[in-house]
Amino acid sequence: MSWPRDAFAALRQIVLIDNRINSLSDQVKDLAAACQDLDRRLVRLEAKFELLERMAAPARRALPEKSEK
Repeated sequence: MSWPRDAFAALRQIVLIDNRINSLSDQVKDLAAACQDLDRRLVRLEAKFELLERMAAPARRALPEKSEK
């Protein structure tokens, strides 16, 4: 092989690697957005469960104080 062919092959590899990196970068951005969406949904579910637990718990009332009559 001659050096122009080697140089061309190296440049071709660089372009292919660049394309793969760009593709993976886009995938990571999509996954990050999906994770943020799932995090928001989880927080909403946790809040709903906390509200349900508070509503289901019996209300505790203090006994009236003894009168000294």
